[in-house]
Amino acid sequence: MILRSLLFVPADRPDRFAKAAASGADAIILDLEDSVLPERKAAGRAALAEWLSAERPIPAFVRVNPLATGLTAADLKAVMPGAPDGIVLPKAEGSASIDAIAALMGELSVPILPIATETPAALFALGSYATVGERLAGLTWGAEDLPAAIGATTSREPDGRYTPPYELVRSLALFAAHAAGVAAIETVYPDVGDADGLTAYVARARRDGFTGMMAIHPRQVEIINRGFTPTEQELRHARAVVEAFRTNDGAGALLLEGRMIDRPHLVQAERLLALADRLAPPPSM
Repeated sequence: MILRSLLFVPADRPDRFAKAAASGADAIILDLEDSVLPERKAAGRAALAEWLSAERPIPAFVRVNPLATGLTAADLKAVMPGAPDGIVLPKAEGSASIDAIAALMGELSVPILPIATETPAALFALGSYATVGERLAGLTWGAEDLPAAIGATTSREPDGRYTPPYELVRSLALFAAHAAGVAAIETVYPDVGDADGLTAYVARARRDGFTGMMAIHPRQVEIINRGFTPTEQELRHARAVVEAFRTNDGAGALLLEGRMIDRPHLVQAERLLALADRLAPPPSM
């Protein structure tokens, strides 16, 4: 499953489901947690059950309520018959949370995308996701709930950059995803109207090793998809790297276009070309 962009849509707004599915996002996240008021949870479950029961044009994840709320089982009971493509688990705290929600799913298990940094305890369990990587669709993080949990006033500097504690959280989540062998999903960019800021944010995320990102508005999707798609220039260079090592079999390091390259560059090039192949449209019949 390609997961460059995952677009949130409130579960109690079925009028928005079709628009979200047509946004160009690689997947949508139908949200039963923060965007749905307590008195609207039942309506949200009913709307999701109905929508998931029909054929859908796009992979659909469901963000359930956290395990500690006591609402997760009811969320899963409503949505699992529709076979969502994944479950987003907020306030996850390592492999124990994955085991707990997998037990609630029973035989109708689907991949899980944990939001892995929303409580202080969660940070100390990030390494445990490597033991349950086969159950995960990816791993993502959040920078909103954690400040509230510890009494911080904000996670950001005045210019929008994360403060040092939350830069650390972001880095730990990134490495936890790669240690588990799953997609590293960047958290949301809250300023919907700031296209330039989002473009820079996506570029930084991809540079650092994230492979996709969550979105909160359809207008963010195109920028996110473009930012996580290899450019022609990148692909040309990757092909040149692969060809250089192919024609110099056994070499550990080579000179290419005036710069030294070694085996890690080959691994990066092969990964980039594999992604491009996955993103390529199927051949027409």
